[in-house]
Amino acid sequence: MALTPTWNESAWFADYVLPMGHASERHDVSSFETHNGRWIGFRQPVARRHRELDGEVFERTYEANPGEVWEEQEFWIDLSWRIDPDGSLGIRSQFESWENPGTPLTLDEYYTMLFERSVPGLPEAAEAEGLAPLEYMRRKGSFALPGDQVKVYERDVPEVDLVGADRDEDGVWRRPGTAGSYESLDDIAGHMPFIGDGSPAVDINGQAKLGFPTPSKKLELFSETIRDWGWPEYALPAFIRSQVHWEDLDLTAGERILVPTFRIPTLIHTRSSNSQWLNEISHRHPLWLHPSDAEQLNIEENGLVRITTRIGHFVISAWRTEGIRPGVVAASHHMGRWRLEEEAARSWGTGKASIDRDDDGRWRLRREHGQASYGSDDPDTGLIWWTDTGVHQNLTFPVQPDPISGMHCWLQRVTVAPAEAGDAYGDVVVDTEASHRVFEEWLAKTRSGPGPGGLRRPLWMARPVKPKATAFGYDS
Repeated sequence: MALTPTWNESAWFADYVLPMGHASERHDVSSFETHNGRWIGFRQPVARRHRELDGEVFERTYEANPGEVWEEQEFWIDLSWRIDPDGSLGIRSQFESWENPGTPLTLDEYYTMLFERSVPGLPEAAEAEGLAPLEYMRRKGSFALPGDQVKVYERDVPEVDLVGADRDEDGVWRRPGTAGSYESLDDIAGHMPFIGDGSPAVDINGQAKLGFPTPSKKLELFSETIRDWGWPEYALPAFIRSQVHWEDLDLTAGERILVPTFRIPTLIHTRSSNSQWLNEISHRHPLWLHPSDAEQLNIEENGLVRITTRIGHFVISAWRTEGIRPGVVAASHHMGRWRLEEEAARSWGTGKASIDRDDDGRWRLRREHGQASYGSDDPDTGLIWWTDTGVHQNLTFPVQPDPISGMHCWLQRVTVAPAEAGDAYGDVVVDTEASHRVFEEWLAKTRSGPGPGGLRRPLWMARPVKPKATAFGYDS
């Protein structure tokens, strides 16, 4: 099942495709790094809100959206009630209205709870204008958190926030029944904070300060967590020889470091494939390589290059530039969108492609042709003048999970060479069996659990929508 606001490659293989709302068709919160501060923005479904102001009443946003497009949040709420109609599974109760028990939670209730309880200073600002926090955000659209948002750790913690907490020998105020002070995971009731262990303050020169969201409430140069969880050699910051360490490369054999994550300022990941003007500006991403590397590897300007990874290869054009370091090559992401049918699911940035499998079991995505003008309800599709749509390089990258954090290690050790006979621009070839073998190699770098206290992972580390503490138990 694909829940998506726009057609995408994953949707080709889904049994069901459920259209979800874009930013102007759903409720959502957002925040970005814009200035020396912290703020939260509130998106609203434009059609629904406009019609509500005219007096109409809606139970769900799809009733007002063009094409009955759903809000994903409402979908999950309603699905929980379909899965657990009588509440016997304990699921329905998590999504039940507190204003009207026996009915599903509404998004008005959800965002009322969020704005009243989770945004410091917002309830007070709303009250000053005679508004509820939700109505304040509906009218204003955003809210900047008051006070210094840089040295948050130096904030004084009022005595009322220390009630029920005990100061330990390290000066940390621990509150029983939180991840910072418990005897059994059952003692930790309710949901844990996004980050931190629930300890309210740390004593600094006799004053209770907010501190950092670490176990010590201080900025930790030495991490007891890393040590206690089986990685003592990394408890202090140190150089780690990565999977693309330059001394491991065989430069004479064409090995280089590929940077696949750099971005250009006109596109947003691959989502901007649906933006007409952005695709007109940027629709190709040649491989950046230094002229000295190009000479050594016999690669011409605009010539086709085969980039070979441990599980496959892709074919892309070359751009010789001194804007990149020798020994490193780079291809920006954003591009390489494709479709399997000529007329279906066209956009401003997709090329027609086919998928097949060779005798060795390798998958090949081959570009049949690039972008071209076409007729549609939008007359501008007849004005498309560009043909390139880029190359989808990510499929050729093996899964490389960092053994401590689990995060994907994006940089790739690759072999760079001129394209071979039979190669075509846009080719993507992947050996899925090799992909599994590489994953097993990275998996072997991890160290077995459970961790201290029989835990799956540290309770204090950041995690969106943390489950109850008992779920962290290894035997749960």
